[in-house]
Amino acid sequence: MRPVRVGLLCGIGLAGVVLSACSGPLSTLDPAGPAAESIALLWWIMLAGAIVLFVVVVGLFSLAFVRPAWLSGISARNWIVHGGITMSSVVILMLLVAAFILGERLIARQLADSPLTVQANGRMWVWEFAYPEADGQPVTIGVLHIPAGQPVDVRVTSSDVIHSFWSPRLAGKIDAVPGHENVVRLTADRPGTYRGVCAEFCGAGHTDMRFSVVAHPPGEYEQALAEAVTAEGAR
Repeated sequence: MRPVRVGLLCGIGLAGVVLSACSGPLSTLDPAGPAAESIALLWWIMLAGAIVLFVVVVGLFSLAFVRPAWLSGISARNWIVHGGITMSSVVILMLLVAAFILGERLIARQLADSPLTVQANGRMWVWEFAYPEADGQPVTIGVLHIPAGQPVDVRVTSSDVIHSFWSPRLAGKIDAVPGHENVVRLTADRPGTYRGVCAEFCGAGHTDMRFSVVAHPPGEYEQALAEAVTAEGAR
């Protein structure tokens, strides 16, 4: 039994080390918007399912060392059917149900919202953001300005190769494809600055193709955007 205990303790310790790194500006487990929150919740549900399977497998492995009398009465067929198929199928079914519920809830919320529209264009190796609904249709480079608490549809495309637009704390990632627009909805629950990256390898400058999403208080958004555009034009 000692090797089993050591293995279990090592697994728990490793999980603790890994989870201690689940925070930071690019952490999907530190959500700041409804879409990212759904992704994080699904991740935790998947982790819980994996832990259940792990505990059951370790328990069965431990029984192999103890070898109680009743264990010899279980046929190999029952081990395969109930231990390998039934058990995993139940956990996977629960994960699928959770994913569908979370997805439907998010879709229902998005259909009820009235979003702003921003255009994001990826090119080697910067992000360019245009605001067609703002006065003068301004453009910013490397920084996306949005109002906090309000949904924003980001229409993503590319001028050259395939990039990928991703702000982990606000939403999932979406590809930027030349000649095609994909849409991702961002909503920041509170004012702040949220980092983003290109999540698709696109050449030598890929690691530097980063951007920031600055969420302003709703009443200050238009002025903050105008000031940002003015400051950028003065450079």
